[in-house]
Amino acid sequence: MWVRIQALMIKEFLALLKDKKTRTVILIPPMVQLLVFGYAATFDLNHIPFALYNEDAGPWGRHMAEAIQGSPHFDLVARISHEADMAPLIDLRKALVIVRIGQHFSRRIAHGEPADMQVLVDGRNSNTALLALNYLRTIVQQFIAQIDEPGQSVALPVKLEVRAWFNPNLESRWFFIPGIVGSLTMIVALLVTALSVAREREQGTFDQLLVTPLRPTEILIGKTVPGFLIGLLEATVIIALARWWFEIPLVGNLVSLYCGLAVFLLSGLGVGLMISSLAVTQQQGLLGVFVFMVPAILLSGFATPIANMPSPVQYLTFLNPMRYFMIVVRGIFLEDMPVDMLLWQLWPMAVIGLIALSFAGWLFRHRLY
Repeated sequence: MWVRIQALMIKEFLALLKDKKTRTVILIPPMVQLLVFGYAATFDLNHIPFALYNEDAGPWGRHMAEAIQGSPHFDLVARISHEADMAPLIDLRKALVIVRIGQHFSRRIAHGEPADMQVLVDGRNSNTALLALNYLRTIVQQFIAQIDEPGQSVALPVKLEVRAWFNPNLESRWFFIPGIVGSLTMIVALLVTALSVAREREQGTFDQLLVTPLRPTEILIGKTVPGFLIGLLEATVIIALARWWFEIPLVGNLVSLYCGLAVFLLSGLGVGLMISSLAVTQQQGLLGVFVFMVPAILLSGFATPIANMPSPVQYLTFLNPMRYFMIVVRGIFLEDMPVDMLLWQLWPMAVIGLIALSFAGWLFRHRLY
């Protein structure tokens, strides 16, 4: 039995590695995607173009303007002297934020009264607008806390001290890149296996494979192991780049991470073999991978929290192996996830993989055309 499986595995490795195009697809795109996503996929907003309309001639208006200009997040692109100049800057996307300091700003602060300051923000991208407003709100709060002269204090009654666990600098890269480990590993596993049976159907060798002494279980193992090893190697390279190139902390146990990775790969390989068994050509196999991957990534919690999705969609995510691995990889990278929590994510992936592999094995024998 094992001799036959070994022979099939060698055949699969040769088919994958002897083809220059296949080697390129497997090796180069995941590395390029990691570098691109690692730098491009971020919620951080470091350069906010803003315009300033300061109607106040007093010192506090000047200090408020200097506080915003001195922030590393804001870039001054225009100074406004007339109200009519405000709207065109937003309409033409020259400024994301316009700060207007009222003409009685300093006088009101000197008398301990609420001061007027207006903020206009381009809301076409709601996420960017909210980030810009949060940055500006922080600057204003720091400015208020610095005003502490007799009769002029408008400091907040409560001093807020914030400490972020697991990501003390609140860098979105720490959230995204561990998720990229899961998405790219899934893509590689699906590509390797989704083209496997479809390639043999195109070449007319799959029927020959079925009349050999190989049983469906042996064919399943022989086609799964090469994809598993390649996926494991790719994931190792991606994890190494995440740790030492992007400097994402890996505070958890590597053994736990690779246990989760192994179960995740088996579930992904099962889905890939199922797609390959249903496809007649490699083009259909690639289309099947695309049809599966787009909703799988969207419903995995990679970029948006699952808790924010509608209830029916949240139930649908339980069928997605990436949903569970995102929790595993981020939990191990950032918070050293304990074993009992890890097991709650592993067994659903194992069930999905077992069902997918069983269905793929059934298709090997019952779907010849």
